[in-house]
Amino acid sequence: MNTSIRNFLASTALLALTSVPAIAQDETFLEGSHYDTLQNTQAVSTGDKIEVLELFWYRCPHCYTLEVPLQEWLKNGKPENAEYVAFPAVLSARWEAEARAFYTFEALDLLDELHGKMFYAIHSEHRQLGTIDKLADWVEEQGHSAQDVLDTYESFAVNTKLNYAKTMTKNYNIQGVPAVVVDGKYRTSVSQAGDADTLFKVINFLVEKSAAERG
Repeated sequence: MNTSIRNFLASTALLALTSVPAIAQDETFLEGSHYDTLQNTQAVSTGDKIEVLELFWYRCPHCYTLEVPLQEWLKNGKPENAEYVAFPAVLSARWEAEARAFYTFEALDLLDELHGKMFYAIHSEHRQLGTIDKLADWVEEQGHSAQDVLDTYESFAVNTKLNYAKTMTKNYNIQGVPAVVVDGKYRTSVSQAGDADTLFKVINFLVEKSAAERG
């Protein structure tokens, strides 16, 4: 991790530590206000765990802002019976490049390393990474093969996942990002919750609700 990223994380550490208070046992959130129920429940990929799926776009500044409290929630606030899934939303053709980048990282087993760095490069370093060549050059700067990116970015596997992302973005019926879908059934967002603090309370509430409904 370079010095700039370390400095960014240090400057936001205090915010992160105070951003995700635990859900109160008697706290209740309202359907239609704090969250919505999808008309059609979608399949989940997490088995017995309650899926907490975040739809995001690398170029979305609100998604980038959410990263610090999200990481804190993952470390200290996520219920044990929940599993987080990052999912690149594709609301229009101009979102496809970033979804391809995500699935390229995933295919090359670089997602854990490059996901956060991609956000940082775009929003803090103002890098333009929306083309295959620029993305490949940037990945090479991170110490990995540019050629692997060139070979993978438009591969059958990435094309298949991109098409799936397009379909599921429609199925989740989101209007913007970041948005969160819990157990393929309940959808919420920062704007619905009111702020990031409350968003993670709503998520935990919905995880508990979903687990009870599974029986």
